[in-house]
Amino acid sequence: MPLSISTLIHPRELVHFVTTLYSGWLAYAALFAIVFAETGLLVGFFLPGDSLLFTLGVVCASGDLNLGVLIGLLIAAAVIGDTTGYLLGRGAGPAIFSRPKSRMFNPAHLRETQAFYEKHGGKTLIYARFVPIIRTFAPFVAGVGNMAYSRFISFSIFGGIGWITFMTLLGYSLGQVALVQKYFDLVVLGIIALSLLPAVLQVMKARRG
Repeated sequence: MPLSISTLIHPRELVHFVTTLYSGWLAYAALFAIVFAETGLLVGFFLPGDSLLFTLGVVCASGDLNLGVLIGLLIAAAVIGDTTGYLLGRGAGPAIFSRPKSRMFNPAHLRETQAFYEKHGGKTLIYARFVPIIRTFAPFVAGVGNMAYSRFISFSIFGGIGWITFMTLLGYSLGQVALVQKYFDLVVLGIIALSLLPAVLQVMKARRG
């Protein structure tokens, strides 16, 4: 099965592709790279984070992957990815702050972001783990905002452990339920919808305000 955009954005196809093409540690390495790309590289925002983790939990329940090894590796991938995004933002920060104000850019917005992260950084980074797209850009913005790395990494680790463990164990537990197996695609769509709901509600709240 060739790798395509459709394969990348559909968790079931992506997991099938990886586990069919690779075996042993190579499969784990490929999954590590996928989670790293979504959390550490800005181009990885389209990857199916929550639904992918859920699907991997289901695969672990069938015995094709080791649950403990997988969770440990993906937590490492998420934390290292976060740090990479943070460093990218930190490196781009000075150049962005020095840019003059324009119709498309206002340095004041970055200063407001910096103040926001200094005050609410922990909550933001943990919450962002469970929201698609936002979890990709949150570390970058924290780096641009010059958030202290010691503060950043503590919340990154906490959020990474919570996100990877919760979503994977959810798939591991529910994946053994006959009803979930029968309507697997609908369950995955439901997980995607639930993960997007907070962001949608926030947008609606901002528009009303």
